[in-house]
Order: sequence, then structure tokens, then C-alpha cells
Amino acid sequence: MKQLAPLLAALALGACATLPEAPSAAPEPVTLRVIGLNDFHGNLEPLRRPYTVPKADGSTEQVQVGGLAAYSAVIDSLRRQNDHSLVIAAGDMINASPLVSSLFLDEPTVTGLGNLGVDFSAVGNHEFDRGWRELRRMQDGGCEKFSNREPCQVEPFKGASFQILAAGTQFEDGGEPLFPGSAIRSFGEGEARISVGVIGLTLEDTPNLVTPSGVDGLEFADEALAINAEVEKLAQQGVDAVIVAIHQGLYSDRRFDDPGCEGINGPLLDILARVDPRVDLVLSGHTHQFYVCDYSEIDPARSFLVTSAGYGGAFVTDIALTIDPVASDVTASSARNVMVRADGSTTGTLDAAADAYVAVHAEAARAIAERSVGRITGDGRFRATATEETPLGNAIADAQLLATRDAGAQIAFMNNSGIRAALTPRADGTVTFADVYTVQPFGNTLVTKSFTGAQLLALLEQQFDDEGFVQTFSPSEGFVLTYDMRRPVGSRVVNVTLDGKPIDPAATYRVTMNSFLAGGGDSFSVFTQGTEATVGPLDLEAMELWLAQGEVRALPPTGRVTRLDSGQ
Repeated sequence: MKQLAPLLAALALGACATLPEAPSAAPEPVTLRVIGLNDFHGNLEPLRRPYTVPKADGSTEQVQVGGLAAYSAVIDSLRRQNDHSLVIAAGDMINASPLVSSLFLDEPTVTGLGNLGVDFSAVGNHEFDRGWRELRRMQDGGCEKFSNREPCQVEPFKGASFQILAAGTQFEDGGEPLFPGSAIRSFGEGEARISVGVIGLTLEDTPNLVTPSGVDGLEFADEALAINAEVEKLAQQGVDAVIVAIHQGLYSDRRFDDPGCEGINGPLLDILARVDPRVDLVLSGHTHQFYVCDYSEIDPARSFLVTSAGYGGAFVTDIALTIDPVASDVTASSARNVMVRADGSTTGTLDAAADAYVAVHAEAARAIAERSVGRITGDGRFRATATEETPLGNAIADAQLLATRDAGAQIAFMNNSGIRAALTPRADGTVTFADVYTVQPFGNTLVTKSFTGAQLLALLEQQFDDEGFVQTFSPSEGFVLTYDMRRPVGSRVVNVTLDGKPIDPAATYRVTMNSFLAGGGDSFSVFTQGTEATVGPLDLEAMELWLAQGEVRALPPTGRVTRLDSGQ
């Protein structure tokens, strides 16, 4: 008993003392749902061209895809999978758009994307098509006029409810950024709280892809350097994950539902090889491809997914990031591309509010869109590559030459990359304003300049140099070009004639091009060397004039451009 006394006394004292608390459980990892978008291009209505889906038995299925009502429903369904989510776009969400959006300066697209819950959008090159001032209006709202179309035609424009991001894009005089380069979004509370940094940017080559006046006074930094500078800022603020949305991309021949990096190539690879390894996810665009690549298969030091969701709202990328709030790190990630079936069958529903919103603008555009502008016969198909000669491209060049004869024009060149769709007539050959607008949606004016024959030959060589991508012009009637890609750069033009006569280097020629090319667009810097510039009508006005020259216009044949090394 005596031996128990000290123990009993200690127990008695312990009854009055505070016992130490058991350690609390560590917070569970958090799943962040990220929905990646890119290259929507104002496609508020379903895409006209169906998507071909391979089936297991070797057959194919033609599926109509896209449209804001289905796009919104799919995004909403994906967001509901987790408590925390972000919708992030990788650029080119506006411009080069169908009439129902472009006629209204893409205001309905910006508003519609905000309504469906976009959180952040990187700038793409097409966001600058109407100039940086108009792009700022897209963010801030208002009805100030910065282009040749009237703003706020249907409703007051409040601006984007999401944040536009533009890392590395700043004004030359002082370095003020056009938009923020990054932003932070936080989720959860207490020890389970996570913060996510989002970086957005366009490609450094943007000034060569838009009308130069649209980016006047701006400079565009190297993409990897711009990303890394923002990563360091975000790291100093203690973010748990870093997501990059960049408007540059890759090329892949994989199916939309076949993830992997095998065979992937393109300019984005050079950028990714230099980005800070602290990046956790890269959403990309620009190439209109779809892919889901685990970049660690290419470079184990950089463990992130690289994704793209095609074009026009036909797909979205569904991504899950598992984030450990204790380790402040992404511990797992997965992604897949989801088809947006226009009939709503992807989710079993359409967004009725989005459908009604598009209908208002479609009705407002209908009277203009359905106006007949002529009748055609011939092959109005869309080019397969930027070097393919087509009757449609030749018709556009002929139209531009016709419309600028009074300015002394002898030749007209149309950049093939500026032809955005096929010209598809009705059964009787009728084409509407909406049809021709879809082909050329940029609202470019025509410019006629004087060039020496030597300058003209130098300009033609630029089609085949190492700056930008290789593309041929669609030339007007009477102009014939032969080239050979087996020759060294600078000597690939084999023969050039106008009305059967070789180009004389000492002579002067009057050449018409659109305002995009006139400013050196697509890296064709020789266009800026022309003199005695005369500004003419809009490109669409020229096309309407050409169509009006007869009751039915036959699209001209090919044969103006010949490539020797491929038999074309």
C-alpha cells in the first residue's frame, strides 16, 4: 500500500493539470479542376464543318461540334466535378470570327465567355487584329470606336468579366505592361488553403502576324524569359501551383482522345525546354491541334502536362491537379480532351441562357448576313496548306486587282493564311455576305504601292525564306510564278512573268495587297518598302465588286503558281 501512495498522489495532482493536445491531422490534398480553352475565334454557333470521329470498327462518324450553348454546358459540367476550379483560355478567343460575332466587334463572344465562367485568358495574336486600343476596350468595356465598325450595336458593352493576361507585352516607352502578366487565385481555408498562380502570354512573333499598326508602340519579349520572370514573382508570393497559358503550340497527328508525346513537334518545344521547372501545367494554342502530353517524357526535369483543345470550341481540356497544401506542390495531374457535341449530347443538355443570347445576335446579324452578293460556279474549297493554290484564292486576288485598277494596279497578292474558310454557295450558286465575310473576316483595306522589279523579286523570295512559315501568295490573273524548294534560300524563285513577260528588275510595278501585308505582316517586310501608296476599298467591297461583274462568276482555274520539287 505504501508503494501505491506516491502514485495515487501523482494521479490526484494530474487530475488538476492540462493534458497535452493530440497532434491535428495534416490537411488532405486538394483537387483543382482546370478547364483549358483555346482558339475559340468567336464561334458562337456550331461549326459549319462536321468533325470526323473514328469508330472502333474502323468506320467514321460525322459529328457537328461547338457552339456557345454546348460549350457552356460542357464547361459547367466539368466545373461541378470538384469544389475548386478554374477556366483558363490560351488566346485567340476573339477575331477571325464568324459574322454573328465579328459584325459586333466580338462583344458577344467576350460577354458570352464571361457568362460561362472564364476566369483568365491569355492574349493571342488575333486579339490584336483590331489594335491594342480595341483590345483594352474588350477588357474595360465602353463604346468608344477604334475600328471601322460601330461598337455597342445590340447592347451596352461592359467588358470582360475575366482578366486578360499578357506577360512580356509592354509599351516601348517606359515598359508599362499592356495587361498584367500573371494573377493569383486562392481556394479553401486554414491549413487546407491553396493559392494558384496563372501566367498568360502570346507568342513573341505576334507583330509579324497582325497589322503592324495594331501593335504600334508595343514590344513582345521572349516567351520563356517572360514566363520565368512571372514564375519568380509568384514564387515570392508563396503560390502552391503555377499554370501557364501560352498562345503558342505544337503539332500532333494523335487522336483527340489519345494522350502522349510521341511524334509531337513545333515551336513551343523550344520554349518549354527553357521554362522554369516550377511550372506545373501548360495550356497552349495557336496551331489548332489537340494533344495531352506529359512533358516529363521529353525532359524529366520539367514535370508538367502540355495541352491544347483544337479549334472553334469543338473541344475543351479537362484537367485535374492534386495539390498538397503542406508541401506546397502539385503531386499528381491528369488531363483529357472532351468533345463538345453541338446537340448537347456530351452532357445531355444545352445552356438555354447562352443559346438565347446567341440567338439575339444571330437575329440582329441576319438581315446583313443573308443579303445575296452574287452567284458562283467552281471549286470554292478551303486551302489545305498555306502553299496550296486554289481557285478561291485566285478569285480574291483578281477581285483586289479589279478594285484597284484606278490606282494603277498591275498585280494583286493575297496571303493564303488570310483566307479563313471555304466559299460554299447555295444549290443555285448564290453566295451571301455572310459567306464572303467568313472567308475574309478581318476588315482589311486594300493598299496599292509602287515597287521596282528587284524589290518585287525580293518580296517573292520571302515566301520561301526561313522567317516565319512558308506560304505562297494567291496572285492575280496574268501573273505566273515557278519555284523550287530544293534550291538555297534566296534563290528559290525560278521564273516570274507578268502577262507573259519576265519581271524586269529595273522597271516599276504597281502592286495591290491588303493592309495587313502592307505593314509587313506575316514577315513580308519588303511590302513596307513600296512607295506612292494609295489606300483603296475594303477587301470585302472588292469581292462584292468582282461578283457583280456577271450574273454568274466562274472561279478562276489554278496554274498561276507551280512548285517544281513536288510536281505541283
